[in-house]
Parts: sequence; structure tokens; C-alpha cells
Amino acid sequence: MKLLIKPNLDKDGAADCARNICHLVQEYGMTPIMEEDLSPFFSDVEGVVFGPPGEVYRICNICVAIGGDGTILHAAKCMMPFVRPVLGINLGRLGFLATLEPDQLSLLSRLKTGEYQQENRMLLEVLYTAANGRKRRFLALNDAVVAKTEMAKIVDIRVQCGDRLVGNYRADGVILAAPTGTTAYALSAGGPIVDPNIDAITMTPICPHSLFSRSILFSGESVIQISPAAKGQQLFVTIDGDEGVPFQDGDLLTVQKSSVRIPLINLTGNQFYEVLNNKLLRRAYE
Repeated sequence: MKLLIKPNLDKDGAADCARNICHLVQEYGMTPIMEEDLSPFFSDVEGVVFGPPGEVYRICNICVAIGGDGTILHAAKCMMPFVRPVLGINLGRLGFLATLEPDQLSLLSRLKTGEYQQENRMLLEVLYTAANGRKRRFLALNDAVVAKTEMAKIVDIRVQCGDRLVGNYRADGVILAAPTGTTAYALSAGGPIVDPNIDAITMTPICPHSLFSRSILFSGESVIQISPAAKGQQLFVTIDGDEGVPFQDGDLLTVQKSSVRIPLINLTGNQFYEVLNNKLLRRAYE
């Protein structure tokens, strides 16, 4: 079994954690592999195989991402074309996508024995169609965000479900979230938390200019369309807080459930509501 070790070296302790994992997994009969640009940092670790990104993504059985939720999101995007499972080691704050803490690395032995759960998370398929007909397609594990680019300005955004008008929203923007993303930006904007086992798309306005603009939960079979509702607005579409494109007059964003799912590995056996309690509810009383 080959494990792709993918640390975020900007995180304190990530390099040491990666070294510990490389030593441990070899004791457990697994081979650690890394992208070749990490060789200068880990060439002193015996037994690590380095290779080009595309090659190590293809040959790995599991990706172990070390960092915060952003690190795990990035690793998941790298693994999407190859449908490889991702295991997150938390070095961030909440680390909602991570199921393992640095003091639980001994549980990595379960990867070899198969004593773990695999959660196949729903992805959003996001199709951006420019006014000139140019198209770009994205996959999102967390969310697609349409937001303003100018400070102190409210924008008008039209939301449809299929051929039905949902509403025209005056707000700072809107968030279209997959279930996994409902504990991220959408939660901060006042959206609901959705169990990741439920296929659904959540639409949450960002700072809406109305007391009656609330989140809407659409079924997983819905096709949501977003477009500018006024001319001359400066908008931008961001996918999982990373990839993005300007969103202008005549552009259209179509969001629906993807046929692709990303597998996340759970070594501890803790279920969603236990994680929710540990990472969010308990902290409210600290």
C-alpha cells in the first residue's frame, strides 16, 4: 500500500508530523510517497519515494493531508480525477474535514488492516458560462461563492431553480454549499448545518439587505442558476475559496450535484454529530 504524504509546510509542526508519519507507516508495512518538490525537505527520511505530482497521485492508494481544512480541500482537489481517498491530519483550528489529531498517529495502522470508515462526500458541479459562450467547469467540495468585489456596495443577484425564479437578492453575495461546506463559510453567514449523508444544496445570502432573506435548502436533484440581476456590477465567483473567475453581465453560473464523490477516511469511528459537538458546540462554552 502506498500513502501519499501531503503536508502544508506553512503550518507549524507539519514537517515534523510528516516525518513521524513516514517512519510509522513503514513500520506498519506501507510505503510513504511524496511529490518531488518536497525532496529538499525530506531527503533525509529513509524509505520515502518521490515523484512528479501526476504520477504520485495516480499510484497512491490513499492521500494523507497534514494541515488545516484548506490543506485538506487542496488535497481533495488533487485526488478528484483519480478518486483516491483522503485522510486529514489536523494542524489547523477547527479542522472540520480532519478526523485525526497529531497525537493519534498510531491509528494509521488501521489503513493497512482496513479498519476504517469511508465517507463518500457529495461534490458540486459548477458550470460557468460567460456571455461570449466560453465555459469552465469546476468541482467543489465546500462551496461556490458569488460575491461583490467592491467595498461598501450591495449587489443584485438572480437565483433560479430549474426554470423557476427563486428570488432576486440584494446582498453582498450568495453561497451555494455542498453538505460538507455547510460548516464552513455558509455557517459563518448564518446558514444551516447539513448532515453530510444528505444530498442537498444550500443557498445562503451574504449580509442580505432584507429581514426576510434566509437560507434555502434545495434537493440534491436541483439545478440552481445564478446570474447578475443588474448591469455594471463587479462580481466574482470563487470555488472552495481558491479558483475563481469574474462574473459579469450576461454570465451564468449553474450549480448541481456532481456524479463524482470524494472519499474521506475516518479512522476514529466518530460520527458527524460527535465531531460537531467536539469542534463547534464545546468551543462555544470554552
